[in-house]
Amino acid sequence: MELEELEIREHEQPTKFSVALMAGGIAGTAVDVALFPIDTVKTRLQSEVGFWKAGGFRGIYSGLASAAIGSAPNAAIFFCTYEVLKQGIGSNVPSAYHPMVHMIAASAGEVAACVVRVPVEVVKQRAQANRELSSLQVLRMTVGQEGFRGLYRGYLTTVMREIPFSFIQMPLWELGKKVWSKQKKSAVDPWEAAVCGALAGGFSAAVTTPLDVAKTRIMLAKAGSETASSGLTLIIRNVWRQEGLKGLFAGVIPRTMWISIGGCIFFGMYEKSKSILT
Repeated sequence: MELEELEIREHEQPTKFSVALMAGGIAGTAVDVALFPIDTVKTRLQSEVGFWKAGGFRGIYSGLASAAIGSAPNAAIFFCTYEVLKQGIGSNVPSAYHPMVHMIAASAGEVAACVVRVPVEVVKQRAQANRELSSLQVLRMTVGQEGFRGLYRGYLTTVMREIPFSFIQMPLWELGKKVWSKQKKSAVDPWEAAVCGALAGGFSAAVTTPLDVAKTRIMLAKAGSETASSGLTLIIRNVWRQEGLKGLFAGVIPRTMWISIGGCIFFGMYEKSKSILT
């Protein structure tokens, strides 16, 4: 079967909203829970107080509860938004412009998903950086000291991190599947989509690490401090001045490893769940 025929068949059988919702939720929960320890190490490496003072390798599962609760709705919202826009816009433009469609759909998906992701990240990362506190204690402390607004500290920074990430990751993932399907002359299997997801995610993670460092510093900063109220550009500039390139890319290895493995699990589970649900 030729690639053009594959594209026609895929267009005729778009992913249903309910399928994207459930498959996204399954994929998000699987990857966040499975790779949580690596995420904890990455967060502590990026902490302003340093890796060992933030907990080192102790309490490696601190904050797991918040991650587990937020994973499903976060991923479900992203994929529902992504699939709806990808199919809605993609059906009206030539295939040559589909990478741009994937960028737009992914960006919209990230903006929507961050409504759930940011509060979860705030609680999770503060619990990761202070193993003496549970996720519930962190939640109560944050709301008590900063109000519900405190749960959305770093929202714009997170969005500004996720959009460039998705701009790179999703078109690379879609391109990888397209090239692979052309080579084998059939639609890609879930494990092949997983490999494409690992490569796309790992590359995107490495490139956008400075944005992730800035986001982490803002979320972990004390309420009322200069860092807490600073913008993305200022934080990156300060890290560059004080710590240089090493500071900007703090945690790049665990972040790249985490998202590479996570991309494999995430996209593999998403495609496998879709095939089962349909």
